[in-house]
Amino acid sequence: MRPKLLLLITEDRFLWSHRLPIARAALQDGYEVIIATRVNGDAQRILDEGFRLFPLHLARESYSLINEFRAIRELRQLYRTERPDIVHHVALKPVLYGSIAALGRNGMQVINALTGLGYLATSSSLRARALRVPIWNALRFLLNRPNHQVLLQNQEDTRLLVSRLKVSPEKITVIQGSGVNMDLFQPSPEPVGIPIVLLASRMLWIKGITEFVEAANLLKRKGITARFVLAGDSDPNSPSAIPRQQLLNWQISGAVEWWGHQQEMSEIFRQVNVVCLPSQGGEGVPKVLIEAAASGRAIVTTDVPGCRDIVRQGVNGMLVPSRNTAALAETIADLLKNPAMRLEMANRGREIAVSEFSEDVVVNQTLALYRELLRSNSQPVSAIPGTKNEL
Repeated sequence: MRPKLLLLITEDRFLWSHRLPIARAALQDGYEVIIATRVNGDAQRILDEGFRLFPLHLARESYSLINEFRAIRELRQLYRTERPDIVHHVALKPVLYGSIAALGRNGMQVINALTGLGYLATSSSLRARALRVPIWNALRFLLNRPNHQVLLQNQEDTRLLVSRLKVSPEKITVIQGSGVNMDLFQPSPEPVGIPIVLLASRMLWIKGITEFVEAANLLKRKGITARFVLAGDSDPNSPSAIPRQQLLNWQISGAVEWWGHQQEMSEIFRQVNVVCLPSQGGEGVPKVLIEAAASGRAIVTTDVPGCRDIVRQGVNGMLVPSRNTAALAETIADLLKNPAMRLEMANRGREIAVSEFSEDVVVNQTLALYRELLRSNSQPVSAIPGTKNEL
């Protein structure tokens, strides 16, 4: 029988944006792949891929005790019925609820993938501070369970979990990012005309959108000729969401252009000269920065974990202090004035993206982790995908 792999993801759109290559590769490698997620219209697409689908009531924005208990009970029933060999929990809420649901199921290997600690780690709001202590305590218990492996995207998150949550280093695997298709994201000559500085992200306060808008205003007052563009939509399910009216107000003021959600990001990068992500922290390895590097664009980002994993100071981009509008504006201005520097950074960025962050690298490392877990679960070697040739 084929081993069962169950991917637990909050929403179906995150499967397409961040986990589809891994799910496809696992299916091709011989796994039965089950997608458990909240469905927002992509059920048939998931089934057409050859995956099995279990729609869930799990919601990122919900904090109702009744809804949360129902979600955990639903997952526990799913694990009891399907008896997957591996469950791969992706992001904080699936990690918490999926790990609770997995308690007592000792024959099941659990991967808890934390793709950055985001709002919980960076926000200073009362809500974030109220949630931080109980969630840290829950993670300390759940991540240290037998048959649980933690999957992180950068080494600094590893040090945080080892020191604060007492997770054994042997239980942690680091795979940098979720991979980018290097054939789709290709270098292209910079466009001519007024240069464009792009910030592409979900429109969240913690992504440094305010600092970007302030930097744009500052540079325009100094006579810098450039267009400053926000690409991405607000995320009403995130407590850090920027209201759409605020985005419209910024656009009306002339500070920035707001292009909204963009489906074909590879085409967007062809239209811009510099890519910027002034994140306040809590990142894994931002996929947009890998895509920008693969597309041959110089990058300005903040000197925080995850961002500095893809951007090396003065090599393929520039790092600035977090929440520092003046430094952000000055660095953007320096790059706009120096096309030769941008070209050199573009070339080096492509090299880094291909060698370290390609889709193939991430998929192969993830499949290797799956095989290792199946071996530790006393799975017969002949039943482990990708190992038949070893007999």
